[in-house]
Amino acid sequence: MIQNLNFELNFRSGIPIYAQIVEQVKRLLASGKLRPGDQLPTVRALAQELRVNFNTIARAYRLLDEAGIISTQQGRGTYILEAPSAEASEQLKRQTLEGLTRRYLADAVRLGNSPQDTLQILKEHVEKWKEKSNLTDSE
Repeated sequence: MIQNLNFELNFRSGIPIYAQIVEQVKRLLASGKLRPGDQLPTVRALAQELRVNFNTIARAYRLLDEAGIISTQQGRGTYILEAPSAEASEQLKRQTLEGLTRRYLADAVRLGNSPQDTLQILKEHVEKWKEKSNLTDSE
């Protein structure tokens, strides 16, 4: 079993911890530090190691399982499967983005913003993002 995955969690980033875990598992797999057949820590053990809620780890593992990246076998453990297909990776990326969007919108509502104001701010930031991306592409 892989003992220390060296996850680096940023509790202030605004990105949910479960999404950070999902992305880091994918990164470790892509870099070769995790390989098909490697056993991950149990949900409880990883939650304790990272000092996060059990349900946070369970959610990350569920998303990884749904994407075909891991397989949890009752009584045996959680294992890395073969590298996920492009379709499974895209599905996981979309699920993560949808979760972030729901959280953003819930925060906007909680702060008393109108849908129009929220959409306007989002459009402005997307435009800045595109401009920055275009600058990076042309360099």
